[in-house]
Amino acid sequence: MTDKYSPDIIERAKKVKLLIVDVDGVLTDGRIIYNNFGNEVKNFDVQDGLGMALVRRAGMKCIILTAKGGGAVKKRARVLKLDGLYENFHYKIEALDKICRKFKVEHEDICFVGDDVIDAPLLKRVGLSVCPPNAADDIRHLVHLVTEKRGGHGAVREVCELILKAQGKWTEVTRRYFE
Repeated sequence: MTDKYSPDIIERAKKVKLLIVDVDGVLTDGRIIYNNFGNEVKNFDVQDGLGMALVRRAGMKCIILTAKGGGAVKKRARVLKLDGLYENFHYKIEALDKICRKFKVEHEDICFVGDDVIDAPLLKRVGLSVCPPNAADDIRHLVHLVTEKRGGHGAVREVCELILKAQGKWTEVTRRYFE
């Protein structure tokens, strides 16, 4: 899988210690659905979730950073046992230094997956910036990598596999499934 990526992308992926993902448009397809009771409903991709779990199993940290949040996002972060959930950050760059201090990482140790203009300041500072193809035009031209899969349909899993394979950890974290 890693042979489809440039040497620069592979080198960036090798350095990742912390994966940060946005929610709407990245972990979901970007649609917001309200049920009859006015509650927001989100659809998450199971393969994205397993990808994040595998990243954590490999010893890296994985967090969600979102401008909104809410019950569905809290539940997803809890179910996946993520290392952190940062909600209500409309200017996400404000969370970056706090995250770096907490997880003892530098900007270049971070991979961030975002999809819209509010993600731009953070995407410009991290070591590996990624967006799905359904991202805003300005974002697709800004990032190091545009995934093949769309947000909410395996984009995050694609990033997780890239990182794990670039770091030589894929076989180790998936071995028990193939035995």
